[in-house]
Amino acid sequence: MKEISLPFVAKLALVLLCMIMLGYLAILGKSLLAPLLFSLLMAFLLLPLANLLERKLKFKRSLAALTSVILMVAVLYGILYFLANQLTELWTDWPLLVQQVTKAFHDIQLWVDKTFHINISKQKSYLSDGIEKSLATSAVVIGTTLLTLSSSLLFLAFTLLFTFFILNYRRLLFTFLSTVFAEEHKTKVIDIVRQIQRIIRRYVTGLFLQMLIVSLLMVITLSLLGVKYAILLGLIAGIFNIIPYLGILTALLISALITFATAGASSALFVIFAFIGVHTIDGNILMPLVVGSKVKINALFAFIGIIIGEMIWGISGMFLCIPYLAMLKIIFEKTDGLKPWSILLGEEQKATPRKRKVYRITKKIKLEEAE
Repeated sequence: MKEISLPFVAKLALVLLCMIMLGYLAILGKSLLAPLLFSLLMAFLLLPLANLLERKLKFKRSLAALTSVILMVAVLYGILYFLANQLTELWTDWPLLVQQVTKAFHDIQLWVDKTFHINISKQKSYLSDGIEKSLATSAVVIGTTLLTLSSSLLFLAFTLLFTFFILNYRRLLFTFLSTVFAEEHKTKVIDIVRQIQRIIRRYVTGLFLQMLIVSLLMVITLSLLGVKYAILLGLIAGIFNIIPYLGILTALLISALITFATAGASSALFVIFAFIGVHTIDGNILMPLVVGSKVKINALFAFIGIIIGEMIWGISGMFLCIPYLAMLKIIFEKTDGLKPWSILLGEEQKATPRKRKVYRITKKIKLEEAE
């Protein structure tokens, strides 16, 4: 049968149409797909533990999967319990923070009055108008907050259930993937699945290790600077660092505001410098060393992926975009005709002296043949 060759415009139209349809389906299926894809990452992380319990300790597959999920819940509960204790300390000092912020706000009012000649009474009238509008929508805000909380609990419940089912039926899923494609592609598909499993497990493990190291670095740095709530702010920096680029910026703003309220502007400035220094170490040393270069997505497409993920699925989309872009990168590397897309997603490869020498020799031979 003769292969039909489509013109470039037709191929581009089909690609764009497929992207629009997939995006629309992703928006419609957010409640199902977001926890399912997150569960797949957790299943990759827990797979060695489930295999160990099943093979070494002779657990049944369902019991091994259930035990792995329970251990994951215990670890997450320990982290959240420790974080809640730190937040309780902050809540105890909340009146002092309000007092410091009020004083700082009054100083800003005096500065605005002196610089822009807007007296304090006018400033208060502007603020009161804004407060009235905010109170008018308070019911909507409270309803949205409760809906977000209930959605988060539902997301967590679905994630735990899906993680258990994926671990329990992992061999069935692997058999399906290896048999759904044509026989001549079976070996390549198995190779892609195993490579994705290995690299994503390394990515998720490295991500948690990176979170731990960043938290320790921030706690030590902030403690040396004498910042109050150093442990809490360090944990916030490590946890928010999971979301690339935007996470560390959010943690910086929160830490700078709390430090400004408790210790003043000079300490807040030192905190900003500390965050910049730790982020530089993280991006140039920890990320390549701990997470590895196989899942390294260049900053342009990582940032685009984060924005698209947030538009489609919110915070969960911002977290999921990088590992699944890494999966696409692996698939593109192994698929004929899609390797240029893998190059586009990855970092620019620096030419070694050996590669440059080979390139010059090859170019010279081609010129001689052309003559």
